[in-house]
Amino acid sequence: MNNGVPVYHRQMHLRLAESSDAEPILRIYNAEVVGSTATFDLRPRTEVEQAAWLAEHQGTYPVVVATDDGGTVLGFGSLSTYRDRPSYATTVENSVYVDQEHRGEGVGRALLNELVRLGTLHGFHSMIARVGGDNAVSIALHEACGFVEVGVEREIGRKFNRWLDVAVLQRMLGGAGIGTDHA
Repeated sequence: MNNGVPVYHRQMHLRLAESSDAEPILRIYNAEVVGSTATFDLRPRTEVEQAAWLAEHQGTYPVVVATDDGGTVLGFGSLSTYRDRPSYATTVENSVYVDQEHRGEGVGRALLNELVRLGTLHGFHSMIARVGGDNAVSIALHEACGFVEVGVEREIGRKFNRWLDVAVLQRMLGGAGIGTDHA
């Protein structure tokens, strides 16, 4: 934001995350761990944990970063398994985190749209967002990108000495699935 006016990155670049992105992703994520209810994690990740997380998010479940022309990571988004049972294999969950200095600049929308594109490309049928706390900005972002709120899980988390709800939003991707129908 520049004096309350959004500044949009016309030269923002989106790409798959690389191992060298672990530190800026860690910095962005840990700021949310200690300062917000955007994640229900209570303890910041270590460098080792972040490297392992990044290594797990390859292929079908990627991490995408948004960078400026200088290569600075402005934010990241990821796809993860929704649940571990085989019948859920055609559903994916997304997460999007934007550096506090670059909010309101279109970074989150670009990342989420790219995750939707990748989820569709990878054959997923449905994408779920689970938005913690009272994060109205994230809910609005997801709705602007075609997600619909399908429910609220009441007081299922506790952070900063208060009970937190989780809004569940869903977007149908239309994919035929990834070949896991065992019926």
